[in-house]
Order: sequence, then C-alpha cells, then structure tokens
Amino acid sequence: MLEDFVLRALAAGVGVALIAGALGCFVVWRRMAYFGDSLAHSALLGVALGLLYGFSVNLGTIVVCSAFAVLLVWLRQKHVLATDTLLGILAHAALSVGVVAVSFLDNTRFDLHGYLFGDILTVTAHDLWWIYGGAVVVLGLLLANWQALTLMTIHEDLARAEGVHTFRMHLLLMFLMTIVVAVFLRIVGILLITSMLIIPAATARQLVRSTGAMAAAAAALGAAAVVAGIFGSIVFDTPSGPSIVAAAALMFAAVFPLSLWVRSRSRAANEAAGPAEPVRRRA
Repeated sequence: MLEDFVLRALAAGVGVALIAGALGCFVVWRRMAYFGDSLAHSALLGVALGLLYGFSVNLGTIVVCSAFAVLLVWLRQKHVLATDTLLGILAHAALSVGVVAVSFLDNTRFDLHGYLFGDILTVTAHDLWWIYGGAVVVLGLLLANWQALTLMTIHEDLARAEGVHTFRMHLLLMFLMTIVVAVFLRIVGILLITSMLIIPAATARQLVRSTGAMAAAAAALGAAAVVAGIFGSIVFDTPSGPSIVAAAALMFAAVFPLSLWVRSRSRAANEAAGPAEPVRRRA
C-alpha cells in the first residue's frame, strides 16, 4: 500500500503531465523554450513577494509572470532590442530582484532549494487544487483556440488572412505558460520547469506527426516520466524534481536513435523506388 504523500505526488504529476503535453507542443513548434526559461526565472520574484506580503505563492507567481509577459510584448512592439536580448535582460533582472527579496525573508519560512529544484513528495491537497484547477483552465483555453493557435504556428500571415487575431493568441500562449509555471513550482522547480514542457513534446514528435496525436503522446510520456522519477527518487534517495526530468531525458535518448533509424530506412526505400512515373493521358 502506497503512502499518502506518494499518492498525492502521483496525482500531482499526472495533472502536470496533462498540461505539459498539450502546451509543450506549442512551445516546441514555436521555439519558445528560451521564453519559458525566462518566465520561470521571474517566478522567484513572485514567490518572494507572496511570502513577504502574506498571500498565495501561486497567485504571486501568476501576477509577476503575467507582468513579465506583458512587459516583454510591449517592448517587442517598440522594437527596442532583439527578443533574445530582452528576454535575457528581463529574466536575469527578475531573478536577481527575487533573490534580493528572498534575503528579507526569515530562513525558517523559505526553502530555496525546494523552489529551485522542486519537491513533488511534499505536495499537499491544497497544491492539488491549484494543479487541477490550472489544468482545467489551460486545457479548456487550448481546446477552444486549438485551430487558431495551430494555424498561427504553421503560417502567421495566413492566420491573419483567415481572421485570426495573432496578437491575442500570443498573449494567450504567454498567459497559459504563466499558469504552468505557477503549478510546476512544487513539481520540478524553477530551474527545470521548461524541461518538462519541451522534453516530452520533443520525444512525442519523434513518434507521431499529427498535432492531436503529438499532444496526447507528450502527455502520456510526461506522466510516465513523473511516475518513473517519483519511484526512482524513493528507491535511490535522489531529489524528486531532477529525477523526473532525468527520466524524461532517458526516454528521449531511447527514442531518438530509433527515430533516426526509421527515417533512414524510409529515405532509402524511397530512393530505391525511384521517381514515380508520370501518368499518361489517354489519346
């Protein structure tokens, strides 16, 4: 019989995998991994402010990360600097201010290592409400805007021609990522949040091609990584957050060579078949 804290950890991991599977696909397709890292770094400031002023850490994270995303969009519209430069400035500034804010806290109230690297085994019932509430919001908004987001990802100009409000969709993606950062904090930590968005999605991309199948496969792979990481951390007495990410990375390492072999076989078969003969019209 599993202990209650293990059951809560498994429930939390499955909820997070559901969010990461669908949203992670767009992070991979749109190459937003650097933005995800930057957003995660700003989360420490939200944690510190929440503890300093006595309100929810998750709420503080959502507020700060949302402000970070809006500020980034505004600066991009002004064409002040390149996007990667802006991300670097804002991310490291927010992280530094967050560390300074943490220094004003009583050490007995704050576990910096837990927030940086996560500790899913300490998840409470209150955390589960946040995780599954966030999952409902994220998945609901993604499903409602799936076609528009997919079209924008394929070709942004075509999406505009079809009536998609691309600026609004950009803001939506950023808002959804702020929710993910807030609910991921206790699972894998600030420094490893983006890894659980991109690694399962990148692994799923090697296995399937359609968008819906990739999202489902990414969710399943993420859940498998969570289960393997949790039991691995219990058996080998290793940190839970890094153990989960390591399990996801091992899955990618196992699938990637197989994917390359399948592609090479398919390419060789196509070359051996030669070009298709043109269809002749009847006289």
